[in-house]
Amino acid sequence: MPKVAREFRGMWIATVANIDFPSAPNLTVEQQKAEIVNLLNLAGELKMNAVVFQVRPMGDALYQSEIEPSSWFLTNQMGKKLEFDPLKFAIDESHARGILLHAWFNPYRVSHASMKGDVAENHITKLRPDLVRTYNKGQILDPAEKDTQDYVAKVVLDVVKRYDLDGVHFDDYFYPYKDANQADFPDDETYKKYKSSGGKLGRDDWRRKNVDDFIQNISLEIKKLKPTVMFGISPFGIWKPNDIDIKGTSAYDTLTPIRAMVTRRLG
Repeated sequence: MPKVAREFRGMWIATVANIDFPSAPNLTVEQQKAEIVNLLNLAGELKMNAVVFQVRPMGDALYQSEIEPSSWFLTNQMGKKLEFDPLKFAIDESHARGILLHAWFNPYRVSHASMKGDVAENHITKLRPDLVRTYNKGQILDPAEKDTQDYVAKVVLDVVKRYDLDGVHFDDYFYPYKDANQADFPDDETYKKYKSSGGKLGRDDWRRKNVDDFIQNISLEIKKLKPTVMFGISPFGIWKPNDIDIKGTSAYDTLTPIRAMVTRRLG
């Protein structure tokens, strides 16, 4: 592998369920700013050179957005007008410390059990319920739907365009993890449409291709818009080096084409 110019030492800042920031959904602006500063000070003390800041945990926004509602985890009311922009504040504070900021998006997840309030009227589950699939007590956008892919790309590219990001990050939530106690992920209709249009792939390979196509397209669009913005993914599992059944290599089961992403240098 080519020698890298700089080691990536990143710290995650999770906002879903108020894991890292904010510590509660009803803090004042000054309390929220203080928490961001404290987290970034910690990153500096630990010699981190990047933070991965979760800005879209479930079809919502921890930044000023005309597309999606503000996050319940930030305001205690989804869709409430923001009094400040956490993403811009975090970018400015990160850069002041010589730390890169990667905006972390969950591309498909649109609900979370920890949210207790009402869903805003401009949330994607209200605007396009036809794209939403329910599985394992949660809701995600169907990755096979072109409108899903176009919508998520629109959200991500809007942030890339308007903010001084160093990177865009997706985590491991693509298709939901399979639950042995539940029926298969409910994408019968979209798979039937694929097959009726001449598609030849089995369902799981078709699902992998849906993820692969989306990742390839969004990577190219990010680079076209801002060539300096990095694109990274932290998918679950690793690929098998050969046909031996090595435990812990679950990339195949989680429908994430990791090796294809790496060999094509997506991001």
